[in-house]
Amino acid sequence: MAMRGPLDGVMVLDLTRVLAGPYCTLVLSDLGARVVKVETPKGGDDARHFGPFVKERSAYFVSLNRGKESIALDLKADTDRAIFERLLGISDVLVENFRPGTMAKLGYGYDALKARFPRLIYAAASGFGHTGPYSPRPAYDMVVQGMGGVMSLTGQPGGPPTRVGTSVGDITAGLFTAIGVASALFYRARTGEGQMIDVAMLDCQVAILENAIARYTATGEVPGPLGARHPTITPFGAFAAAEGSLIIAAGNDMLFAKLCEALGRTDLVANPLFRTNPLRTDHHAALKDEMESALAKKTVAEWLSILEKAGVPCGPINNVAQVLADPHVRARNMVVTSDDPVAGKVTMAGNPIKMSAFADPTTRGRAPDLDADRTRILKELGLN
Repeated sequence: MAMRGPLDGVMVLDLTRVLAGPYCTLVLSDLGARVVKVETPKGGDDARHFGPFVKERSAYFVSLNRGKESIALDLKADTDRAIFERLLGISDVLVENFRPGTMAKLGYGYDALKARFPRLIYAAASGFGHTGPYSPRPAYDMVVQGMGGVMSLTGQPGGPPTRVGTSVGDITAGLFTAIGVASALFYRARTGEGQMIDVAMLDCQVAILENAIARYTATGEVPGPLGARHPTITPFGAFAAAEGSLIIAAGNDMLFAKLCEALGRTDLVANPLFRTNPLRTDHHAALKDEMESALAKKTVAEWLSILEKAGVPCGPINNVAQVLADPHVRARNMVVTSDDPVAGKVTMAGNPIKMSAFADPTTRGRAPDLDADRTRILKELGLN
């Protein structure tokens, strides 16, 4: 049988729910790992009950849990604990996103498991991590976006606090946890040793602040929201044309000259206000006015054609429907489907990690019903 991916043969015991943890195990599953969701018998993963729904099936849950298996276990019940411990014995990775201390209270904290399962990789994704004064606090995406500084950089100058349009607090934590798991598997292959991975959603928000930290430490000025423009590269943002707006990103002097020629405004290159990138950034408002006076003469589609031919980085500002219909997005297999027995064909995002050694299928396995794989898993464990 052909390998499913680079993590084929890796067994992941998934105690996660909602988004950060399931996103991590989704990535691991897409890379070939076998993922067994351990869910509470009373309702399972909370995301099963989140909309939008298609024929009473949560499309949200399906998109995050495609290709996984499910077994419902009450980790406070002796019989189910025995099953869980048998699963631990055949697992390579345990992923959980409970509040710190929860697993320890159940007797399954890392220190307890390390003694019994020294090769086990224990990955914990939480709001604030397993150390530090905020560790016991609960957290949601919105909380860490606010605390981590991302919201202070988002939106229009002088506008109200604005959340990033996707759950970057959860998703970055899921991605960093998946990176940690892959790294720990590589380490274990060399040493035979498991380890604990501790990823905090707040830490991940700090990690993606990018040049905001550099700007603050270099200048002492606290960065704020800039709308659609870049803080240090100009022109690099959204600009209005005759019908709508487009993105133009001229990141150096050569590209700026090409842009000016395409706009029919070669005079801007010699303008003393715009001769260098620092000068263009200092006078970004004046440059935007000059550019938009030229852009107003044609539509977005016309300008995109002109700028692409000129070699100037540019693009449309797509809504979600336009993204899913984009021929390049389709050609990259970033729109995949899963056949659900209740909801039918469910459309979702594909795997952005393309690997030459493995196929990138257009269809993915279905998301499991709660406890759907119990009989088969128990048989595999030698239990009735």
